[in-house]
Parts: sequence; C-alpha cells; structure tokens
Amino acid sequence: MKKTFFVFLALLPSFFFAQNSTDKIIYFDSIGKDATKENYKFYRIIKDYYIEKDLYEVKDYYKSGILKIEGNSKTKDGYSKEGEYVYYYENGKKKRTENYHKSRLNGNFSEWYENGNPKLKGEYTESEKGFNSELKIYDYWNSQNEHVVKNGNGFFEEEWGSSSSAKGKLKNGFKDGEWKGINKETNYQYTDIYNEGKFISGKSINSEGTERQYTVLESKPLPQKGIGDFYKFVGANFTKTKEAVMNKVSGRLVVQFVIDKNGKIIEPKILKSLGYGLDEEAIRVVTGYENWIPGQQRGVPVRVIYAIPITVTN
Repeated sequence: MKKTFFVFLALLPSFFFAQNSTDKIIYFDSIGKDATKENYKFYRIIKDYYIEKDLYEVKDYYKSGILKIEGNSKTKDGYSKEGEYVYYYENGKKKRTENYHKSRLNGNFSEWYENGNPKLKGEYTESEKGFNSELKIYDYWNSQNEHVVKNGNGFFEEEWGSSSSAKGKLKNGFKDGEWKGINKETNYQYTDIYNEGKFISGKSINSEGTERQYTVLESKPLPQKGIGDFYKFVGANFTKTKEAVMNKVSGRLVVQFVIDKNGKIIEPKILKSLGYGLDEEAIRVVTGYENWIPGQQRGVPVRVIYAIPITVTN
C-alpha cells in the first residue's frame, strides 16, 4: 500500500525544481505527445533549460509526483540521451537502468520486476554495421523468479508491454535457432530464424491469412527518389520570412514528423524552434514533399518517426 508520507516526500523535488526560473516543465499525454497543464499523464523537468550547457539534467515524473525517469541530455528538449538513465515504477522501485552514447544504447543494462525481483542483466553493443545497438543477455529470471538464462544460455521470453512478445533459445547471449512471436499492434504472428545472433530469415502471417517472407527485420522509410532528393527539395523551397530577415535570425531548427504506412508525411512537430515564422515555414515545406517508401517491420508497413535539422543563415 502506498503511504501518504512517501508521496508527500516524492512531491518535494518537483515543487523545488518548478520554482527555479532557469528550469522548464513540459507536460505529456499517455503516449508522450505534448499536453496541457490541465490534461496530462506525466511531466518533464529540464534543469537549467534557459542556460547554455553541454548536458541538461532531465527528470520525468508520474502525475502523482513520483519520479519516473532520470538522466542527462545533450539538448534542451531531453531527447539526446547521454550516460546512465534510470527508470522507476510508480511504487518507487527501480524498473531498469541503461546507458547511452550519442543517443544510442551502449553498455550495461539491467531490469527488475515491479516487486523488486531481478529480471534481466545484459549489455548493449554496437552492431557489426554500426547502425544500431544489439542486446547481449547474460542472465534472465522469469516472473516466478526462476533463473532460466545463465551466462547467456537458456530459454528467453521477451515482452514489449501487452502488445508484443517473442520466445526462443539464447546461445552465448544472443538469439539462436527458431524464435516465435506475436505483434498485436500490427496484428500478425511470425517465426524468425537466427544463427548465433545473426538474423537469417523470417515469415509473418496476419489474421487474414496473408503471408510475408522477409530477410530484413526492419527497414527505414526512404523517399522514392532518394534521401538526397528530399533534402534538395527542402533546401530549394524553404524561404526565410520577412520577420526573420529583419531580425537577422540564424541557427538550426529541428522538425519532426511521421511517415505513415502509406508513405505520407503526417503529424509535423517542431523540436527546436527559431521563431519569427520559420517554424511554420519548415512544416509547410516538409509536408509538401510526397512519395516516400514506408518503413517496414518483418515485411509489414509501419509508422516511423523521422526528424531533420534545417540550418538558417543570415
């Protein structure tokens, strides 16, 4: 049972930070989109937001005021993770710890169940191609606290919330042999084949019986004419506003958007603003580009978040 005095003490840090004029508080809904102070699920406090620094201390809090996540970011928005990040359950117990280098998972990783029992120990290492990070699993305990993976060997079941799960054998810390899984969000089941961590091939089938064969687990969205054509389009069509010219505005803004399952650009959002009408101009230009090849997971088109910087000079 959550005790009143514990909640009161947990609220004190957020009250203290919120009073500091150099800090910033941002509100989010349940899926991490911007929300209002009156209608939010969790909030973020970025310490010394209005001071130029190399690293910014970022803390997310549940609506109850209990600490949810803490770590550091190279950018003020809190999305350029660097160093150790610690996640907590709302009961105050640790959920997981992970490490980042240049916003990419790198180094030791640990995870616990909500009751405090250990769940997983491993390490993220850079993939052979250097495009992403791979998790090497050393130890895993199931929900009955049975130590079923030791020294990287055993049977492992992984879950991503309530929507996806997969299970199979681990050998020396990596997937090996046949792995079966289900993705409820995209409504398909799949079977993947691995050889000591290297993905070989897979087959997915949805609820309608449509079967897909694939040799790549994931593919990023790309413009049909290549990424160079997209950047060329943005550069040729972006125009500085009169207000920006008059005020000699320069710098870099960052615009985020989603490439949907049909290859359309939707949900544009400014991550780093320059103001003076330049944010609106960036959104106008980016959303004016068409004909993307959608990203895929296991041969199935999926929504993918994308972000690009736009540099404005005098």
